[in-house]
Amino acid sequence: MTRERLVSAESLPEDPQPTPGVRPQCLNDFVGQSSLRERLQIALAAASRRGDPMEHLLLHGPPGLGKTTLAHIIAEEMGTRAYVTSGPALSKGADLVGTLTRMQAGDILFIDEIHRLPAAVEEYIYPAMEDFKIDFTLDSGMHARVVTYRLKPFTLIGATTRAGLLTAALRSRFGISHRLEFYAEAELAEILDRAARRLNIPLDCPETRSLIASRSRGTPRICLRLLRRVRDYAEVEADGVLTATLAAHALALEGVDEMGLDAADRAYLGVLAKVYGGGPAGLEAIAATLGEDPGTLEDMIEPFLLQAGLLARTRQGRQLTDQGVVTAGLPTPPPGPLFDDR
Repeated sequence: MTRERLVSAESLPEDPQPTPGVRPQCLNDFVGQSSLRERLQIALAAASRRGDPMEHLLLHGPPGLGKTTLAHIIAEEMGTRAYVTSGPALSKGADLVGTLTRMQAGDILFIDEIHRLPAAVEEYIYPAMEDFKIDFTLDSGMHARVVTYRLKPFTLIGATTRAGLLTAALRSRFGISHRLEFYAEAELAEILDRAARRLNIPLDCPETRSLIASRSRGTPRICLRLLRRVRDYAEVEADGVLTATLAAHALALEGVDEMGLDAADRAYLGVLAKVYGGGPAGLEAIAATLGEDPGTLEDMIEPFLLQAGLLARTRQGRQLTDQGVVTAGLPTPPPGPLFDDR
């Protein structure tokens, strides 16, 4: 059985959903993303003064950075309800129509992974976003007739990890679009401090918070996941006493090193370093050597290695950077310049 990656930013089945006590309830309690918070504060204040719903919002960026949390915060700030669904769950137009017709004025419809909406469902969204109406066909053949149903004004919040896969027609209908960025270590430490207080976890040592934050890959979801693993280790091995040394032992047991790399990351770097001499090497070749699917490597392994400056995508293939060479344990950097293929 394949073990789930602890440092993956994707939601895992065994991970409990954030409780209302842990999830921030207002923008003032939301840590990080200062530019987005300022934009949302202005948009929310203006909409509240006019008595209108907020403009449709598109949030894009890596998983685990707070897109779902922000949707709930906006609903809380507007005093309305948030309806949460996902692109794959809306397999036919009737699924979307059923949700839209239940919504009250000012409610929030949050669609995660909106780039995976079927084309047939997307056609229903266009008039709903622009004119707050939906047209659906009753019967078929010579008895077919189109019925227009008026919707109450609502706000659509779309979230995606791959904004480039959205159609231009859908993307242009969002009034506000923003990319979420990775979090700084100080911001993650603040998130840890707040979560620990709300969950009654004794995390008073700044060194312990800094250690967990530094290995969280700039992602709050991973940060809280590591906190739970360290808490479990402390309860079993140290009667609940958390120290930096104990946290380091707990994370080492989970395979997370000082840079936040896990066994899958190190295996990727090791193959590129030892088998292909640091690169360049093609993704298909690396995947074949590791026995993994190329898409899995591209979506789950490479993003953090690129973010951390350990890997470069060149015209010739994947290649270790100088820092990646040191991390992978090669004696000297591979010769030749790096070319960015973007």
